[in-house]
Parts: sequence; C-alpha cells; structure tokens
Amino acid sequence: MAVRRQPTLRDIAAAAGVAVSTASRALTRPGRVNADTAERVMAVAKELGYIPSASARALLSGRTSTVALVLPDVTNPVFFGLVRGTSARLRESGYVQVLADTEESVEVEADTLRKLRGQVDGAVLAASRLTDEQIAAAAADLALVVVNRTIPGTPGVLLDTAGGMVQAIEHLAALGHTRIAYAGGPATSWSDRRRREALVPAAERLGVELVVHGPYSPVRDSGPAAADAALAAGVTAVMAFNDLLAFGILERLDALGVDVPGRMSVTGCDDIFGSDLVRPALTTVRSPVERAGRMAADLLLARLDGDGNGAHDADGDAQDDADAEGAVTAEPVLMPTDLVQRASTGRPTA
Repeated sequence: MAVRRQPTLRDIAAAAGVAVSTASRALTRPGRVNADTAERVMAVAKELGYIPSASARALLSGRTSTVALVLPDVTNPVFFGLVRGTSARLRESGYVQVLADTEESVEVEADTLRKLRGQVDGAVLAASRLTDEQIAAAAADLALVVVNRTIPGTPGVLLDTAGGMVQAIEHLAALGHTRIAYAGGPATSWSDRRRREALVPAAERLGVELVVHGPYSPVRDSGPAAADAALAAGVTAVMAFNDLLAFGILERLDALGVDVPGRMSVTGCDDIFGSDLVRPALTTVRSPVERAGRMAADLLLARLDGDGNGAHDADGDAQDDADAEGAVTAEPVLMPTDLVQRASTGRPTA
C-alpha cells in the first residue's frame, strides 16, 4: 500500500489560492496578512493535516524553538537544579532545551558558542570560563543570558555565593577560628575571584588570618591536595570552593585520622545532593539554583520576544518586530544565599 505523502507548504498555498510566502506568514505570523486570508490558510492546513517540520519552521520564521543551556560540567550536581529550572520554564513557552557541556575548557566553550549561532534561538550561559570580552562578542551574534556573571549589556542572574562565603567565615570566626584556609576553584572561574574579593575584607574585619590555596579543579579528586595544603598551613578550618571539593577534603581528613570538626572544620558551597549525607554532614552555602534557572529562562524569553535582529521571511521581507531589547534589564538579578550549619563545623579543640 502506498504511503500517503505529507502535505507541504506549497500544497497549502495552492489549495488556499495564495502565494507560498503568504501561506508561510499566515501560519507563522498571521497578524501580517489579511485576517480572512489567514483564516482560510489555517483552515486549509487543518483540513489537509499539515504539520510543519522543525527545519521548515526555522526557515519560515527565523526561529528554531530551541534554546541551549551551556554548562562547564554537566556531571556537577549543582547544575541539576539549573537544568530543571530552565527546562521547565522553556517548555511552558514551547521551547526545547539542549545541553552543551564545555568540560571546564575555555576553548571548547568559545567554539560551542560559535557553533550554536544559527542553530538555536538563544542560550543560557552558566558559570562561563570566558573573558568579559569573549562573552560580549558572543552576545552580539546570539541572544544570551548569563548565570553567575555580570556582563554590561547582557541580562544575567547572579547567585550571591560571595555573600554566602562571607556568612561562612563569620560562622567560623564566631566558633573561635582565627586562621582559616580558602581552597579556591578554577583560575578561570569568575565566581571564585568574586569570593576571594569578598573574603579578604571580611577576614580583616573579623580579625581572622585568611590563607588562600588553589586553584583547584571543582571535583572530589582535588580534595586530598586541598586537605594536605590546609594541614600544612596549620589552619583550623578550610572553606572549599564547592561541595564536591569539600567531599574530597573530608575523605582525605578521615583517611588521615584528622578529627572533623575538632581538629579541622570544613565548609562547602552549593548544598548539592549528598551534603547532608556525608559524615560529618557538611556545613555549606545553599543557593536557589532551580529558581535561578527559571529566572534565566524568563530573561531569555523576554529578550527573544523583543528580538529585533532582522530575521527574514521566506519571501525575503524583513520581519518588522519592534526592538524591545532595551526593555530587558541588563542589570543582573541578584539571588540571595544562606548558610546551612551542619556537623562539619565546630569549635576548634586542638
């Protein structure tokens, strides 16, 4: 039995008695054609069972209905909430989300953003390792929203982990710690630089000697080196860049028979799954990551809805959307964090 051929846009145009370009506008942007014509074309499309392909929709409307979420490490549990938040909000608005893992590589991230141009409508760029200039250049060619960065002219969401780290050092100082180490993150991490900048004056204000170590890769395997450096420095507490690094520190201290928190208190950042399950349970900075994902998606959708970048219809006429880009705030949305106190911190006893 012969398989019935799916109707094409040309079939719809012929049946409705209009040009192909008119049919495309009637189906994708009905406000740009006569109301009676749009109604006739849509009725014919429904009668014939016309279903436009994703590629056809992209060609006709200049849109792919796809958004990329670009992450430095998809295996890091902290990003799970971000994935859920952006995906849920984008799905509500008819978009499909794709993930891009840049593997903590500046080169891979830059190449990924170049390749995404024309393949997606926009991207949420999280914890970018690129310079401000590189991100600004990418934003000139692709609708971008950044998470945990501030780029002039580019909307963003900022989790106040620097403020959370200040809460952590205040907590440790209140417990009686006077010499504290900070085990920093990657050298290319903007968040790490921001935390260091916040911790130095906080330590001075509190009368605490801050010892900065690193950079460390934000993974569990980097924990032993960070733990050894903290012990060699003679500190009584170590603040880790993230929970994964803190997990590795706890494992190393346990292997060495170092009492936590009596000999060494440990804090993390992110409050990922498992932070309350390790022993001792980890004191850490909690961030509203899923809510940040939804906010980032909202900012990107607002930018796309007001995008006036001159995409073209199939007949070559420029789409005449009003450019509402200026209505999308470029000031980052700051989301507060809070310190979750658990058993890995206490008064120094040795």
